[in-house]
Amino acid sequence: MDKQIRSRVSLLNPVHFLAFGFGSGLAAKMPGTFGTLAALPLVVLLSHFSSFSVYLIVTILVCVFGIWICGKTAEDMGVHDDSSIVWDEVAGMLITMLAVPLSWQTVLVGFMLFRFFDILKPWPISYLDKHVHGGFGIMIDDVLAGLFALAGIQFGLVMGWF
Repeated sequence: MDKQIRSRVSLLNPVHFLAFGFGSGLAAKMPGTFGTLAALPLVVLLSHFSSFSVYLIVTILVCVFGIWICGKTAEDMGVHDDSSIVWDEVAGMLITMLAVPLSWQTVLVGFMLFRFFDILKPWPISYLDKHVHGGFGIMIDDVLAGLFALAGIQFGLVMGWF
């Protein structure tokens, strides 16, 4: 992020702080990967200390409010979907691990599957990424990548691979 854009945002602003994935999106390299990593403590916390319904409600809230959080931050930056905005990765990782029994194997597979779909953007993810804008556009491709990763990990669980 260049200095002119950086001057328009602040980690002291709670909306920007969340959009930047608690600051992880400001990593010089691979901010999406760092944003996904920043989601893991939340995944673990929700998986171990809440019911499925609480996990689901939090995930839905992260997605719905993420539309505004990402849209507002992009507007403040004057740049659509800057790579430093990683709240969508947080949402995608929460979706990926929905109803998945937590172990180091499932977390690793979930992380790898989500990053795979988020980076490669197979159709229809690529279509949405290119044609849908604003906060919804920032969020929807990662929500869909999370759903693809969730399907992959659930398939692996059904097959008994982990």
